[in-house]
Amino acid sequence: PLFRSVEYVVGLQQPDGSFIGDKWGEVDTRFSFCALATLSLLGRLDAVSVDGAVQFILSCMNFDGGFGTTPGSESHAGQIFCCVGALAIVGRLHHVNADALGWWLAERQLPSGGLNGRPEKLPDVCYSWWVLSSLKIIDRLHWIDKDKLSAFILACQDEETGGISDRPGDMVDPFHTLFGIAGLSLLGDETVKPVNPVFCMPEESLTQLKFKPQQLID
Repeated sequence: PLFRSVEYVVGLQQPDGSFIGDKWGEVDTRFSFCALATLSLLGRLDAVSVDGAVQFILSCMNFDGGFGTTPGSESHAGQIFCCVGALAIVGRLHHVNADALGWWLAERQLPSGGLNGRPEKLPDVCYSWWVLSSLKIIDRLHWIDKDKLSAFILACQDEETGGISDRPGDMVDPFHTLFGIAGLSLLGDETVKPVNPVFCMPEESLTQLKFKPQQLID
C-alpha cells in the first residue's frame, strides 16, 4: 500500500529539515527534492515539516544565488534543479534570488552552445535539463542562446542509432538521450511533447492529475 511509502519518506526527515538517503545517513539536497516530489504526487506533503525542509534548502543557498548539496557546498547545476524544484513543489519560490541565480545559470553556456554544471567544466547534454529546467522555473530561459544550445544537443545525436551522448562523438546512452530530448522540449521544439520543468514529465500527464507546480512569472 502507498501509505507505507509515505511512512518511509517521513522517516527520512531529520531534525534540521533535511532528508537522508539511506540507513547510513547521507544528507543531500537531492534527497530533499525526491522526498517532497514523492509526497506531493501522493498528496501527502502534510506528513512532513515543509517549513523545516525549506529552511534546510535555504541554508544550502550560496552568495551567487545557487545551491549546493549541503550548507557551504559549492553551487552546482544539478543541485540547483533539486533545490529550485523542491521550492516550486511547496510554493516557496519567493525565496529564490531569480536574477542572481539566472545569471549564474546563463553563465554555464559555453562557446559551443552547450551547458556545463559549474565553472571550468566541459559542456554536457544532461545540463540541457538541469540548467534549462531551473531557468524555466524562475522565468529566465530567455537569458541563453536557444539556437546554439539546440544545435549542440542535435550534434550529440548518433546518426545511426538515434541516441544522444554527453558530447559530440561520445557513446550514446539513455540518460543523455532523455535529458537531451527534454531539453529540446523546454527550448520549444514542437516535435517533442511539452515537458514540465519540475517533474520531467509530460505536461499533459500532470494536467490529468490536476497538479501544477509553482513557476515564477517575471
